[in-house]
Order: sequence, then C-alpha cells, then structure tokens
Amino acid sequence: MAYRANILINGDAPGAESVYTAFLDELQELALHNEVQVLMTSGLGGAQGVEAVVYPDSVRYVNLTPEAVARIAEEHLLKGRPVLDLTRATPKVTPLPPPAPKEVRVVLRNVGKINPFDIEDYIAEDGYAALAKVLTTMTPEQVLDEMKKSGLRGRGGAGFPTYLKWTFARNSPNKPKYLICNGDEGDPGAFMNRSVLEGDPHAVIEGMAIAAYVIGAEQGYFYVRAEYPIAIRTLRVALEQAREYGFIGKDIFGTGFNFDLEIRMGAGAFVCGEETALMRSIEGQRGMPSTRPPFPAVSGLWKQPTNINNVETYANVPQILLKGGEWFASMGTEKSKGTKTFAIAGKVKRTGLIEVPLGVTLREIVYDIGGGILNDKKFKAVQTGGPMGGCIPEQYLDMPVDYESLASVGSIMGSGGFVVMDEDTCMVDIARFFLDFAQEESCGKCVPCRVGTRRMLEILDNICAGRGRPGDIELLETMAHSVRAGSLCGLGQGAPNPVLSTIKYFRHEYEAHIYEKKCPAKVCRALIEYKVTPDLCIGCTRCARNCPVNAIAGKPKEKHVIDPNICIRCGICKQVCPVGAIDVY
Repeated sequence: MAYRANILINGDAPGAESVYTAFLDELQELALHNEVQVLMTSGLGGAQGVEAVVYPDSVRYVNLTPEAVARIAEEHLLKGRPVLDLTRATPKVTPLPPPAPKEVRVVLRNVGKINPFDIEDYIAEDGYAALAKVLTTMTPEQVLDEMKKSGLRGRGGAGFPTYLKWTFARNSPNKPKYLICNGDEGDPGAFMNRSVLEGDPHAVIEGMAIAAYVIGAEQGYFYVRAEYPIAIRTLRVALEQAREYGFIGKDIFGTGFNFDLEIRMGAGAFVCGEETALMRSIEGQRGMPSTRPPFPAVSGLWKQPTNINNVETYANVPQILLKGGEWFASMGTEKSKGTKTFAIAGKVKRTGLIEVPLGVTLREIVYDIGGGILNDKKFKAVQTGGPMGGCIPEQYLDMPVDYESLASVGSIMGSGGFVVMDEDTCMVDIARFFLDFAQEESCGKCVPCRVGTRRMLEILDNICAGRGRPGDIELLETMAHSVRAGSLCGLGQGAPNPVLSTIKYFRHEYEAHIYEKKCPAKVCRALIEYKVTPDLCIGCTRCARNCPVNAIAGKPKEKHVIDPNICIRCGICKQVCPVGAIDVY
C-alpha cells in the first residue's frame, strides 16, 4: 500500500510507546489510517525526548506527549499545517540533522532517512543492486579482489582484513558452511550496531548474502542481544520482506544460489561477543570461549567452516561492491581504510552516533564533532574500544584514529566506544569501573581471567578506599601482564588495558591515592572531606536540613560546621548551598 505520509518515531526514548499508540488512535479517529503510516525506529544524534519525523515533509517534532499528538494529527496530517512550536529547537520546520563537520556516512547513510520497515525504501536507495551485480556478473574471486582493494577490516574490534577472513572460509573444503552476523553489542554506552539494525537492516542482510555467495554458505544467523527488542522486530520484518522479494531464500535472482537467514537472541553475556563463545551460544550451549586453532573458518558452528563479521562490517559491503574497492580505499589511512562509526559519550557537549573517515584526529572528534568539553572544562583523557580499551591522555589529542595508532598508545579501536573524560575524572576510579565490568562479565573458564581480574579489582578497591599500600602499583602491572598473557579470549587479554594505560599516563594519581591518601580529582569518597568556608556561609541551614546523616551543625544565621566523622561524603550539602560555601578537600 502506498502512503502519502510516514511518521517515524524514535522508539528507544522513554514514552515512545504511548506516543505511537496515540498516533494510531488519532489517525483512526480522523480516518487517515489508510493514508499515513506510523513506525517505530531508532534515533540518530542527540534526541529531545520522544521525537517523530513526518515524511515526505521532513518535519521533526520533539519532546512529544500523547496530548501533543492530537494537535499534530489535526493540524499537520489533516490540514497540512505543521505545528511549529513542537518542532526541534526553534519554531520552524527542520529536516533531519545533516552530518556533522568531518563526518562521512557510508554505514549510516540510510539511518533515519528511510523507513526500515519498507523494503522499497531501501531499494530506492540502490538497495540489493550490489547483490544483483555480484550474483549475475561477478565470480567469488572477483568479489574477493574488490574487497582486497577496499582494505576493509573487521569493525568488531580486531581489525582483521575482511577479504582474508572470507578467503579462509571459502578455501575450507568441508560443507555445509555457515555465516554469522555478530550483533551482540555489549560495550557500555555503545549503540552503533543497534542503530544500523534498527534503521537500515537490509544493508546488513545484503552484505551477508554477498559474503555467503563468496564462501559458499547457504545458511546464516543474526546473533542479536535480547535487550535490543526494536532491532529484533525490525530484522524480522526485513527478513520476511527480503524473502518475499526473492533477495534471500532459494534460487536468488535465478542464479541457483540459495541463502537464508535466521535470528538467534543472546542473553546479554558480554563474553558472547567473542566469536567462539557466540557460536557455542547459537548451538544451545553455555557461551564460553574455545581455544584456537582451529579457527572458525576451518571448524566453527557445529564444527563446520564458519565466517563471522559484525554488523558494521557487513553494512559496508554493498557500497564497496557498487562503487568499487578503490572508492572505499580512498578514505582513511594507508593501513586503515574507509570510515568508522563511534558512539561519543561522557563529558562532551554533543554526544551521539557519528561516522568519520579513519585517520581523523582525536581532537577533531572531541572538539569539531563533539563540540568540546562539557561546561568548557579541561580535557583529561578519552577511552576508545570499550572496557577492553585504554585511556589516552591530552598529549595524544592530535593523533590519528586508526588501528595502528591506537594500539601504539595502549588502546584499541574496538567496536567504536568513545568515552570523553574531563578534569574532574579520577583515573584510578575509571580503571576500577572498567575492570569491575570485565570481572563481572568473565565466564570463569580460565584462571588468569577469573582470578586475576578479581585480585586486581581488590587492589583498586583498596586504593580508592584509602587502603592502598606501597608496591600496589607495581603489583597491578605484574598481574596485568600475567592476565593478558594467560587469558583464553579477548576479554581477559584486554581487561588489563584500562589499568595499564592509566598507570602509564596518570601514575601520579595512583601515587597520590596511595602515599598522600588524596584523590586529586576529588572523586573517591574515602579520600575527600567536605568543609564549610566560614567567610561565605550565611547560616541559611539549607545544608543541615538536607544532610541525610545530620553531620552538619549550626544555628540559623550562624556559621555551620561539618563533622568529618559523621559525614558520608554524599555531596548533597554542596549541591544545595546557595552561596557556594561548601567545598571539597
């Protein structure tokens, strides 16, 4: 059915379901339900509450409530008059935000632009043209040649050349062969793969079909974490439509090539992002890593040759085959070609999802795209690569972002996590936070990871609690190298990175915690003290009235005093003081 208008709602915002239901009810009431289609999709960029974009008008409404929907339905959808006071930021009609400075969208080219529930929208953007080209005019060897020219490397973190991985799987003699898309995006704050699956699922399906043709697989699997219900729902619709149109299934394009896909949901175990653990999970076993070799290309899913790439890797493939490997290789650096998506988070003015050519500098991402540090504070560090990545200090702000450069300073590319930290961040506490995550997510199979990360975490806990001892730093370094060398999979091998990088670049903070019993960033509660500045205190009693443990003494219009033996360092007093008379020492 052809609709005269489509409404896309960012389904990941709280309250989106009620707004979605309100639109359906209003359209039914106004007899517009056969003319206007309402769909849930993923947001792109900084969202302002529940947002809805009305196409083809490209009007974006923000901070929506069910009550506001009635006005939009009556005025805009029925009478053709956009409700200007509900549009983004300023009272005018605004389209979807264009790419930020330095951005180049390849993977994200369709996200937020097309209706992910309508395959014809994707086809209108050259969708499945690459698959048709490959199946009807190219041999698998020619496809591999273009992939080699492109220089595409795995976007899941390891950066292994994609053409080489496909070649290994193709050359394995055993059959059947399998293809897997790793959509188990587990890094805290990462949502790159989720946005692609929710906003442009057919690009991933098309990329997987091309890879299957190359390696000779007839069955593939999407492995997506169950915490992504919108992505799973979108994928199910996309797979049904792709089968209906003949893009997956039997005898695709009349070439005799067969390939179909199924969805498998993960339970949210971070370790299942590791390819061998992921395959065990698909098989119905507990997701735990296996020793390699044999590698999946030789013995993977059900001990058959298997190729695994992540969402972003597959999403690049159709554009590479349409525009040529040299086009893709023209972006990026000599060894790190193309673009990369990142989820910018932390102490930066503009958080969100971006896509940039590899080789841009950290400074360009933080300041040109991210808008600089929140509240104009001083930049301290950025962590790339999620919990397995390292913390990169200010001295490397002008370093290019590529696989080799990040590795040279003790970090990794990872799947695209990008956490910015300012001067108020305690680097010892940051190391503890990420190591705690890794320790919690350890499957426990190998001793170095299971026991080593726990012992390291205990040391960090003691340091942050004021119980650090001389020699703790050196012991952490020794244990970190042992855990890295002895662990079975990437989780254990990468877990020490935040600790080693913070010791390398911020050793003085560790020393202050241990020897001076001070937290330079004034974050660790056991190492700070709240005091009232007598000359500023006006005796309003607001701090005393809000203190949860009655640690503040003083009569109205008299100077107040905080008892450090009772104070729990919650910081409420500092927050409520109207004159800034309370400080942290």
